[in-house]
Amino acid sequence: MLIDATSPAGEPKPPAPSSPPAASARIALVLVTTFFSGMSVLAVEITASRLLAPFFGTSTIIWAVVIGLTLLYLSIGYWIGGMLADRRPRESTLFHIIAIAAFGVGLVPFVAGPVLEISSEAIARLSGGLFFGSLLGVLLLFSAPLTMLGMVSPFAIRLLTRDVRHAGSRAGQVYALSTIGSIVGAFLPVLTLVPTFGTRLTFLLFAWVLLGLALLGARSNVRRGIYAAFAIILIILWLIIRPGAVRPVDGLVWEGDSAIQFIQVIDDPGRGLRLVLNEGIGTHSIYHPDRLLTGGPWDYFLLAPFIGGQSMAEVDSLLIVGLGAGTVSKQYTAVFGDDVAIDGVELDPKVIELGRRYFDMTERNLSVIAADGRTYLQHSDDRYDVIAVDAYRQPYIPFHLVTREFFQEARDHLHPDGVLALNAGRTGQDFRLVEVLSSTMRDVFPYIYVIDLPTGYNNSLIYGALRPISDEELHDAALATGNAVLEEIALRPWRLRPVPESTVVYTDDLAPVERLIDDIIVREALGGARGRGR
Repeated sequence: MLIDATSPAGEPKPPAPSSPPAASARIALVLVTTFFSGMSVLAVEITASRLLAPFFGTSTIIWAVVIGLTLLYLSIGYWIGGMLADRRPRESTLFHIIAIAAFGVGLVPFVAGPVLEISSEAIARLSGGLFFGSLLGVLLLFSAPLTMLGMVSPFAIRLLTRDVRHAGSRAGQVYALSTIGSIVGAFLPVLTLVPTFGTRLTFLLFAWVLLGLALLGARSNVRRGIYAAFAIILIILWLIIRPGAVRPVDGLVWEGDSAIQFIQVIDDPGRGLRLVLNEGIGTHSIYHPDRLLTGGPWDYFLLAPFIGGQSMAEVDSLLIVGLGAGTVSKQYTAVFGDDVAIDGVELDPKVIELGRRYFDMTERNLSVIAADGRTYLQHSDDRYDVIAVDAYRQPYIPFHLVTREFFQEARDHLHPDGVLALNAGRTGQDFRLVEVLSSTMRDVFPYIYVIDLPTGYNNSLIYGALRPISDEELHDAALATGNAVLEEIALRPWRLRPVPESTVVYTDDLAPVERLIDDIIVREALGGARGRGR
């Protein structure tokens, strides 16, 4: 039976007798509440990452901060909830906590807007203090609701424990239901709610569910009126504050969430349509109906066959790991002809859809595969003249695509004169990522070369080859084709530089690429910007 009152001496006493069915119903309601509170905690954490992604990205730093502060808020909630439950072990107090937490969850997407606008300014100025300050400001918005949701489990255990001999089983019930709810909360927003309804409405749906539980648990008309008012206020905010663009930008054509990331398609008058992901620092694909070359890293994938000593007529096959919206596949088809068989592997099906809708990704020689690039290679028997790796989730390259084992897998799928080309990001002065990827590739390929993009982009193309070539030979080979596109690239002020052997090799067992990139990001943010990535 639930405990819902205290004696004058402060000792708990049982409530007025109630029929067994009524008592069982109240117990069931408390247990259901623990399930939904656990679900809401993980759902808020996951959805918070989607709220932050358009402004702060999805780096390991951001995830560490989100997870760390969530655990901190829950720890405080467990402590306070346990003490409060001993002092006021009332069911009505539990549902009042739930109601206030629910209202706080529902307010988050509305209150966060002004702080997120500050973060956009911080990113534009690359101001480290403003950036991290605005990030902390947003995460503090979650402190009250998550702390209060953390209070639910110890409070529920206190309410459900009538006999200390059954305290363990009651605690096990509560934590089992809360954890199962958390499992549901981890998957439901990512797989269904955010892609279908968006981030703001996902917050509101969980807030309304919790408020519904509070209404069911309320025992006074006054409390019911307050909780109903909370729900109505959130409905009114949802109706009158119409969502505009999550991250407003000139030329916005499309904006939305996939199951994997936040996506924008932007019409840039000077460059064409751009595919932009998450915080928008980088452009992942470009399409201009009247211009093939972009000036960016995609153009330099076209040089890969000549590094391997192939002629234009010998280029028959290409694998793109990280197809994006199809910039490289379109360039290869235009330069080498539509007889070149191109396999394009792209992790996000929504990006594939947008590539076909907006970026004219309709080449008849392009086969599109929605999969992870390494997984695809492991299950493929095909060999290629060129393998192009452009698998950013800006600014990161997935660690399993930068290890010795992956590069060996790629080499095994190349023809004898094939070449692996990898796009690597950097800052204006920090080449550490380029250096470590080059040295890892050097452990698999006998010859490694790098082209540092001359202007506009902080990127380098790293090539793994099975034969030597000099900078002059590569320029001459591109010019000798007589192809206007290749000639234009050859006349740019770049240089092919060889990479010496190195002892730094990333493996599947140890590949701290994210830590390296995190360090590069922090140093750049705190030190100011001298250039922008792609």
